[in-house]
Amino acid sequence: MTGTLYESAHAKINLYLHVTGRRPDGYHLLDSLAVFAGAGDRLALHPGHGGAGAVSLDITGPFGAGLVADADSNLILRAARLLRAEIGGTDRLEPLHIVLDKRLPVASGIGGGSADAAAALRLLLRAWPGNVPRERLMALAVELGADVPVCIDQRAARMGGVGERLDPAPALPPCGMMLVNCGEAVSTPAVFRSRAPVFTPAASLPAAWPDVAAMVRDLSGLTNDLQDAACAVCPTIRTVLDVLEAAPGCRLARMSGSGATCFALFDSPQAAQDAQAAVERPGWWVWSGGLCP
Repeated sequence: MTGTLYESAHAKINLYLHVTGRRPDGYHLLDSLAVFAGAGDRLALHPGHGGAGAVSLDITGPFGAGLVADADSNLILRAARLLRAEIGGTDRLEPLHIVLDKRLPVASGIGGGSADAAAALRLLLRAWPGNVPRERLMALAVELGADVPVCIDQRAARMGGVGERLDPAPALPPCGMMLVNCGEAVSTPAVFRSRAPVFTPAASLPAAWPDVAAMVRDLSGLTNDLQDAACAVCPTIRTVLDVLEAAPGCRLARMSGSGATCFALFDSPQAAQDAQAAVERPGWWVWSGGLCP
């Protein structure tokens, strides 16, 4: 490998999230429409040092403090280990060094760690020789976590099962989005423990939405089944939602994933950016713009 390779790891937003059931092993079954915002982390891949196939990691950026490049817990390094074993012939693989510019809040319901792992897989596949069929790549993604498969392509998709089943999303109209995180990390297990033990049927979605009004109308009839539980665990989420709903031009405000990041939909990226000043509060992370194409 010569030079430096780059990949973006975009924020994954759940426009709705229904908990449809629970498997015998305790994992919850979900139905969700995931989209990707322009906000994201940035990964750079450089030639590294050490033995053949070695991958090292540095973490920088506004949300990098406190994150540990631990081979057992860090998803980027776990992704490298899985891919290295899948390719085999480690002696053929050059050592590599990854720098993660962490710009998304941590433990925030927008799949930042999962997106980073998926971006690392894409980077390493560009640098290391070997052919990994897509079926095997997606199997590795599932092994890393429920949100990693949808982050491989970073395209809007309907998520099912525990996140491993991906189906085409409705064609989305152009729109704007604002993301707000209150700065409080929320534990996903705590949210699931706090939710009411009821299930919601899978949604019925059209093949396409002609405009934002039609999309918001349909999404308004759906829910994030984890939102009430997350608000009980972290009451500031309700404050964020109230502020977003009052923002000029807001069409719909909802929490993403298990929280604490919330989103609002607008008619255009410019409308979202115009409303940002009305939403910003000390200690809150706020981003406004559009969806990934």
